[in-house]
Amino acid sequence: MAVPKKRTSASKKRIRKNSWKAKGYGTALKAFSLGKSLSTGNSKSFFVPKNSLKVLKRIIKNLNNLNRLKSKN
Repeated sequence: MAVPKKRTSASKKRIRKNSWKAKGYGTALKAFSLGKSLSTGNSKSFFVPKNSLKVLKRIIKNLNNLNRLKSKN
């Protein structure tokens, strides 16, 4: 069975962890952007019923409030 010969350095661990987090952050930004375009009605690729837009707007408002709270801390 294959066994690593040496221990992975702390800096290499940090680099890998940060790149993994960055991928998640990028995906979250894309999802947030899509939700925003749906709520404002600027989306060209999705059809959303009007009653769903109210729910989306409420969700985006809550997300904006959360982002403001995080940026203050």
